Amino acid sequence: MSLLPSVARSSAAPRGACLRLIVVRSYATESVPSSSSSSPSSSDLPPPGLMPGPNAAKPRLYPRPRPAVAHRHPTLPKLPPSFGKNQLLPVSNSTRALLESIVAGFEAPIRYAFAYGSGVFEQDGYAPAPSQSTGPTTTTAVAQQGPDAPMLDFMFAVTHSSHFHSINMQQHPGHYPLHARMLGSSYVSQVQDIGPGVWFNAYVPMNGVTIKYGVTTVDNLCSDLLNWNTLYLAGRMHKPLRIIKDDARVRLTQQVNLTSAVRAALLALPGDFSETELFERIAGISYTGDPRMFLPVENRGKVGNIVRKQEPQFKELYHRLVVGLPGVHWPVDSERIQQDVSPRARSAHLRKLPSHLLKGVKENYSRKASGPELEADESAYWVRLAGDDNLPQVLHDGENFFYVFTFCSFIFLEMSKIVRYPATIQSLKGVASVGLVKSLRYGSAKIGKWWSGS
Repeated sequence: MSLLPSVARSSAAPRGACLRLIVVRSYATESVPSSSSSSPSSSDLPPPGLMPGPNAAKPRLYPRPRPAVAHRHPTLPKLPPSFGKNQLLPVSNSTRALLESIVAGFEAPIRYAFAYGSGVFEQDGYAPAPSQSTGPTTTTAVAQQGPDAPMLDFMFAVTHSSHFHSINMQQHPGHYPLHARMLGSSYVSQVQDIGPGVWFNAYVPMNGVTIKYGVTTVDNLCSDLLNWNTLYLAGRMHKPLRIIKDDARVRLTQQVNLTSAVRAALLALPGDFSETELFERIAGISYTGDPRMFLPVENRGKVGNIVRKQEPQFKELYHRLVVGLPGVHWPVDSERIQQDVSPRARSAHLRKLPSHLLKGVKENYSRKASGPELEADESAYWVRLAGDDNLPQVLHDGENFFYVFTFCSFIFLEMSKIVRYPATIQSLKGVASVGLVKSLRYGSAKIGKWWSGS
């Protein structure tokens, strides 16, 4: 009702004055907010100490997208140049150039790569290659194609296996069997994850030679090197190999793996023994429990064949690690090794074995009525375990020609359990990974070596 007089008054006013009044009122309305409608009362304000500052978090009614954060694993700092020097075994220049050219031929990303086997380092039972270095520490078998030339064996450790196989299938489709190419890289990656986590492509011609290469992940490789989950990869890396692409994380865990192999071997050897016995014990770890050693598909004298021709490489690989352990004496110019065999010294080796193996040893002894029980003082438990009354008894292992203490038989029994299942699974996976024809070809070659083995 009060608007009517205003309108009446405005109608009586001059037209220009009315226009100016409307313009002024519009500017005032937009520039000055009404304090009665927008400002809170003093009772609605929080106490002075709780007043939000200029940097206070805003209400999450309409939250803005959070800034992207790169979730990167912390990179391993560079290792000292001398760390793991024992792993860098020399080969002849022609072998090194050949191995590096083969690995460089893969476009898929490879973080760590090494070559191993009789095609890299000479073994008994294989015809020597025409081009071969005769140096004492660089005796290598440069693979030249011939009727008796072995395949060159490689192992590639990658970050993402599916990504690797996807790229590799595009570049080298002939490396994979037909069904693998049809099912794709995801199928190959899933088959790879079964058992020890390796996929093999065999009888692959590259750079004038025939190769076989396995693919695994860096995570799977390092886990096996540290814990001996399957001993499939860790056992292969107990023997001489040639690193082609290095990785700081793998080199660090490989040094732990080599030290674990030394400790396990020392537990199975007496107070005085030869370096050949040490090398054969180490080289035989990966074959303990392998079903191929009990079937006509593997050379029965393989361990001896490896060590006889590769003793310089074994000594380069393990001498620094052995002399670094307490209670072990091995002069660099001597072939004899002495060690402290007291229960306390042996317990120091026993308790530092890889976790998966150590768990099996504990469970094995817990099932024995005469075995010591785990005490609050774990150190005392291991000393009691190493000082068991049955330990002085020595038995002869007629299969491997080693003298071992009674409790060490449990250790190698547990290693046999670790190796048996993954090795069996990987042998069965060979049909899926390389195909039936190549599997039969590979198996027949192994049977031939078994019959010729001594």
